[in-house]
Parts: sequence; structure tokens; C-alpha cells
Amino acid sequence: MQAKDSNPPDGGYGWVVVVSAFMVMGLTAAVLKTFGLFFVEIQQHFDELASTTSWITSVTIVIFHLGAPVASSLCVRYTHRAVVITGGLLAFSGMALGFLGLNMVWMYATTGFLQGLGISFSWTPAISIVSHYFSKKRALANAIASAGECAFAFTFGPFFQWLISQYGWKGALLIIGGIQLNICVCGVLMRPLASSCLREASHSETETPSGNAASRTHKEEKSAITHKTFNWMLVRRPEFVLYAIFGILAAMSFFVPPLFLVPLSYSLGIDESWTASLLSILAMVDFAGRLLCGWYANLHVTKTVHLLTMTITLISTSLMLLPLANNYLSLAIFTGFYGFFFGTTVAVHITVLADVVGMPDFDSALGLFMLIRSTGGFMGPPLAGMIVDIAGDYRAGFYMAGATLVLSAGFLVTLDQLQQRKERGSQTNTKPEKSTLPYPSLHLLKLQ
Repeated sequence: MQAKDSNPPDGGYGWVVVVSAFMVMGLTAAVLKTFGLFFVEIQQHFDELASTTSWITSVTIVIFHLGAPVASSLCVRYTHRAVVITGGLLAFSGMALGFLGLNMVWMYATTGFLQGLGISFSWTPAISIVSHYFSKKRALANAIASAGECAFAFTFGPFFQWLISQYGWKGALLIIGGIQLNICVCGVLMRPLASSCLREASHSETETPSGNAASRTHKEEKSAITHKTFNWMLVRRPEFVLYAIFGILAAMSFFVPPLFLVPLSYSLGIDESWTASLLSILAMVDFAGRLLCGWYANLHVTKTVHLLTMTITLISTSLMLLPLANNYLSLAIFTGFYGFFFGTTVAVHITVLADVVGMPDFDSALGLFMLIRSTGGFMGPPLAGMIVDIAGDYRAGFYMAGATLVLSAGFLVTLDQLQQRKERGSQTNTKPEKSTLPYPSLHLLKLQ
């Protein structure tokens, strides 16, 4: 198992896994990203405040994050494939039951809780297994897989708007749930590496008649596979803690713009059809940003944490400028800048996590990171909704998101400084000791 993990295929069937993950990202994260189209419809149907309605998205986000360590633990115990299939069924159930639309609490429980758990059980193992299949091309593979979110969001914007106009928001939820059943098909294609290693170990044991030593070796390999456990002790590592705090602050910001972009455009008097196109523009430039950043990161020219710090700074600047828009054209331009830099950020943040903790602990780290980050996703939308209600202007939510991202960049800088200090310390400790012998000839005699 360890040999397999240290030498991932870096291609071959791994690209099938990448395509499957691409589809899963689209059927989970893209649905969450474009759920803002339902925001006004649900708010008007139940006659609730923006802060109350935003709790639907908030519950989805927090369950998405809270379910991540559970999903990672299940991946360790069973397979990534089984967890993804389960996630597809849960996502369908959330949307199908949300179709009933009984009351706001019901929406929290269905399109909030069940949908969030389905997204967590699908997204987490899908992005995790891609990192296991790739090493040298990990940044590029992750960027391609995550790009599924924007590729689907590009079409989901106008498609969901059409569904709402034709079947109402309830009927649209039911149809979207049926589409999400395709997650199960993608899960079937995610062949687990661990099981193939176990088969190889068993095959080698039956063909090697070299006695008890070889048998014990293969039994140890099996034990390493079947008794692998979730590592909760990562919370004691300073590097992981710093990156987790960055994740909390980033999550407070990332889910606010997609939620309030549609209401902001309505407040500017922009037609509904043009508003849906904003989400398509957002998805298109997001897609380009992910692929370009993934390609650049794959060149290994810039350290990934430096690249992430730069993209976070740029996205925060874009969020601060976006509220200055006063018509469709200016809003589309600022949305494009925000979407592009958001894409570059998403393309590398999982790769940075793998660099921070290493691949042996990556599954555990991803689950813990998502769990800790959930606090930011939980607080972000309601806090922004409260600020919007107080200010009476949707622009206030974007200013809040930009400010928290600026703060998050400071923790990335601290993380980088800590890593550099440790690298310098390890280089100092590994330097060869100078010989104390006065003459080179005596040094050579001593070596002999």
C-alpha cells in the first residue's frame, strides 16, 4: 500500500477518475453555486427576510463541511466508490423531498441538511481519490476535476432559470434531484487503488514459496491496508492549524457572492434573463482560471502556497470593487474578474493542503480541514445577510466578503514563514560535519 501511494499511476485509468470527479463536482458544487436563483423565489413564497432564507444555503454549507470527516473516515474504512454512490442517493433525496416545500424548517432539513450531506459524501471522496491517483501532475488533475463545477454552472444558470419559469421552483428542485442521481454512475467508475494493492499482495503471497518471512511481509502489507485509521492528531500540527484558520475565513467569504449576486442585479433593475447570464459568465471565467492556474502550478515555477496567497489577494480586491457596478455591463466585468481569480484559488488550495500534510495523512487532513472550515461556511451567509438587512443594500455583503479574505491571506503568509523556517532548520541539521583532522591525508586514512 505504501509503495503504491508513494508511486501513484500519474495517468492511465487515473484520467477516467478525473473525468468522473469532474462530473461529480458539477453535480454537487455547481448546484450549490447556482442555488442563488432559488433565493428570491423561496423568500417570496414563504415571505421571509433575507437572513432567514439564507439559512438554507448556510445549513447546506455547514453539513457539507461537517460531513467531510465522516466521508473521509468511510473512505478509509470502505472505498471512495461506495461513499460517492451513497452521496448521490442522499443528494437526490434532499432535492426530491424539498419539492414538497412544506415550510422553511422543512427546507432547512431537505435542501439544507440532506443535500449538504449528499454533496459532502460525493465531493470529498471524489477530490481525494484524484490526489491519490496523481503525484507530479496532481495540481493539473485537481484543476481539471474541480473545473467541472464551473463547466456545469455555466449551463446550470440559464437551465435552472428555465426550469423555474416552466415548472416553478418546486418542480425545478425535483428535476435537479433526478439529474444528481448521475453521481452514482460516476462513483461506480472510481476504481479504488487500495483494493488493487490488496489483490496484488494476495497474488504475490500465493506465488512466493519462500517461507514464513515473505508471508509475514505480505500479511503486514494487508494489515496496513485494512487497519488504516483516521488521523485526528493533525490538529496538533501548527502548519495544519494555520491553514485551517485560513480555510475558516475563506469559507466565510466564498459562499457570499454567489448568494447575493442575483439579488444585487435585481436591485439594480437588471432583467431576469440578463441576471442568469451573470452566473454563466461567472462559471466561464472560473473555468478558465482553474485550468490556467492548474497548468501554471504544474510547471512548478512558483511555490503553491505563494500562488495561493497571490490569488487570495486578487480575489479580495475584486470583491471590494464589484459593488461599484451600477449597470449590467460594469457588473458583468467585475463579476468576470471575481470569477477568474476565484477559479485560480480553488485550483490550488487542495494541492496546498496535500503539500502541508503529505499524502499519507491527506484523507484525514481533507476531512478535518472541511470540518474546521465549516464554521466559516456556517457563519458567512447569515452574517452577510444580517449586514445586508441592516444596511439595506446587497453591496454590504460583498464588502464583508472582501475584508475577511484579506485577513485570511495573513495566515497564509504566516504559514509560509513557518515552513521556510523549518526548511532552513532541516538544511542546517543535515549539513555534513567538517573534519577536525588537520591534514587531508589523515582524513583519508581514517576513512580507510
